[in-house]
Amino acid sequence: MKIGIDSVKLPEVSKRGPLASLDHVKELGLEGVFFSTVLDMSPRLDAGELRDIRARADEIGLYLEAGIGKINPYCSAEAPELRAIGDGDLIAGCIRMIEASASIGCFELWVCPGNFKPAYRGRLAVDRFRTDVSWDDQLIAIEKVLQKLAPAARAHGTHLNIETHDEITSFEIVRLIEKIGSDCIGVVFDTANVLQRGEHPVFAARRLASYVRQTHIKDAYVARAPGGLDFQTRRCGEGIVDFETIVPMLLQANPALNLSLEVAQSTDDKRRAANPRQCIQIDDPVWRAGHPDLTHHELEAYLAMVDAYEVRIAAGEVEDWECYEASQYGYPSYEVQSYGYTAALSFISASKRHIEKICAARRS
Repeated sequence: MKIGIDSVKLPEVSKRGPLASLDHVKELGLEGVFFSTVLDMSPRLDAGELRDIRARADEIGLYLEAGIGKINPYCSAEAPELRAIGDGDLIAGCIRMIEASASIGCFELWVCPGNFKPAYRGRLAVDRFRTDVSWDDQLIAIEKVLQKLAPAARAHGTHLNIETHDEITSFEIVRLIEKIGSDCIGVVFDTANVLQRGEHPVFAARRLASYVRQTHIKDAYVARAPGGLDFQTRRCGEGIVDFETIVPMLLQANPALNLSLEVAQSTDDKRRAANPRQCIQIDDPVWRAGHPDLTHHELEAYLAMVDAYEVRIAAGEVEDWECYEASQYGYPSYEVQSYGYTAALSFISASKRHIEKICAARRS
């Protein structure tokens, strides 16, 4: 077990570039880096660049993970680089990425079934509730893409690991794995994203543990708000996710699993819109109808978890949404976004310590 970080949220990753970022990761006391796609390591899939990154990671003792990107053809236009690397052929581009990743020993590859649109609040922020195409049709299309990629994955000993992203449920991921085969399809378990779909993280971990091959370790604030529930990324241990239960469960199923932190992105790296509330519309009839697998038992447990977290908020143990927003980002003025490089490093360090403590307790 090693604790690393998702490259998209690594401070100054674009400024430093992939090779120098490996040394930055080492300096931060982390043990690996999860590049969202192999294109983040080398936009042209240059063999020499990829070999250099692999060699440096090995030299300083870091794990190296990657992915191939979005596999929902209804949002392919939002990731034109995937089509470009195949000279216009998206499937060819994905296969090229599988091959390039395998050439440097990256056999666990992230794939994602949609995009999150932070400009929209509530259910329309996710592809699940698009009105031009149903989610069922999108799932069929995703399955067809994965079936086309499965032979290349099998030929290279690779797993295409579906993230528990904002728009898909763990139930749907399991069905996709069962249809295509666990020999080439797995899971990237994002510990907080399942909350967006009304799933209890512990319940979701139980459903998925045997398939989990990569991770996004993330915590979140979830509490009642107008229209449903507020969702806000928090340091591991300061949110609602029960890592004490989930981490041992994942490591029991896969002792070699890497734990990649996905933290709040520094505003030095990416400016942020003011007041970006993410609303889980859990009481909305349309939202509820869109989750036919969600049982009454799990929903009850989810809401009980929210109730327990709100007790912590009321006691002052946890900052509420507005106070946290003010302290971290300068809300409501946003003239100066204070969550910069130093604050992001603090977020990483605190999250790392929390996960390390759980792992140490498991070993003792």
